[in-house]
Amino acid sequence: MTDFKAQLSKYADLAVQIGVNIQPGQILVVNAPITAAEFVRLITAKAYAVGASLVKVNWSDESITRQQFEHAAPEVFTKAPTWLAGEMTEFAENGAAILAVVAENPDALKGIDPERIANFQKTRGTAMSKFREYQMSDKISWSVVAVPSQAWADKVFPDVPAEERMSTLWEAIFHTVRLDREDPLAAWQEHLDTLEQKANVLNAKQYKKLHYIAPGTDLSIELPEGHIWAQGDSVNAKGHSFVANMPTEEVFTAPLKTGVNGTVHSTKPLSYGGNIIDDFSITFENGKIVSVSAEKGQEALEYLISLDEGAKYLGEVALVPHKSPISESNILYYNTLFDENASNHLAIGTAYPFCLEGGKEMTQEELIEHGLNTSVTHVDFMIGSPEMDIYGITADGSKEPVFLKGNWAF
Repeated sequence: MTDFKAQLSKYADLAVQIGVNIQPGQILVVNAPITAAEFVRLITAKAYAVGASLVKVNWSDESITRQQFEHAAPEVFTKAPTWLAGEMTEFAENGAAILAVVAENPDALKGIDPERIANFQKTRGTAMSKFREYQMSDKISWSVVAVPSQAWADKVFPDVPAEERMSTLWEAIFHTVRLDREDPLAAWQEHLDTLEQKANVLNAKQYKKLHYIAPGTDLSIELPEGHIWAQGDSVNAKGHSFVANMPTEEVFTAPLKTGVNGTVHSTKPLSYGGNIIDDFSITFENGKIVSVSAEKGQEALEYLISLDEGAKYLGEVALVPHKSPISESNILYYNTLFDENASNHLAIGTAYPFCLEGGKEMTQEELIEHGLNTSVTHVDFMIGSPEMDIYGITADGSKEPVFLKGNWAF
């Protein structure tokens, strides 16, 4: 127990110092489930210790959320939460950092009417559009970390004795965020430097397009002129670094909205809106999704791509080698924060402006003119495998390997 408490304290240090990188006088907003109370109390203490002016915690409860989706009046899901949007936008405009602590049950909303979930996602996404602009343009520092819940641990480790599942998931999470290293903070900096080296190679290449080949996948993705490959750490408007996802293993950029053609097949389940979508294929023509099929979660997938026009296009292209710590653990987390860092992935929906030269300073209209997608949503889905090859196509049509058999070719 003493060792666990020490590890939990180090985890809180990582979230505060590397994740959101709180600065003296800065506000920290924490969005977390009540099951994470012990960890959030540590986060609060660590943030105040480094000079935070205020730590504002917004609690949630999975049981109450499900009851809302089951019993609330239909109009609740189509009425914009202007109070929430206003509060979060005000915090962002005042330079607050945002930390999300996730502990979701992948089946939390199983059996709920998908239309209710879709209406909620669309209405909330539209209301939060201004805040999302601040977040996705790196105007503010933000990060996502995870803690176990019993339902999540039961889903991930059904073959482990019930009384050991929570501790097993804790151990797995601690490993993914490098807490088992002698100096986790130094290990993170070394890791971020490695990701930056990969991004630098790709940025120097400036490929015209990428061609993905794997079982069930034959996909071509054009990249916009002036695209930027980014990696784990970002820099906010005040020049302070932060790491948006902990863990992170990806190097990513934005695709040209109208430049995606072919079919891609998923390689891991997607947990979306409290439901699982699995074994699915998506076909694109000139960037737009023209057909989808799923062995599980077909209706949820169809609702996802109907949230708005931008939900029918891609917003992110991310490269993750099969030989990454999460992939090699052979653990299926049913949680995008982890599963996306075990696999090459794409994202349906809005693109990150910082993935384009000058994008952070562009308006939404200017980003669209430069070929980036905008939407009320951004949902990652996993497509990588040890059988995937990816080729970079240069401006003169030359073809170079980027990934071979699921791993970096350079």
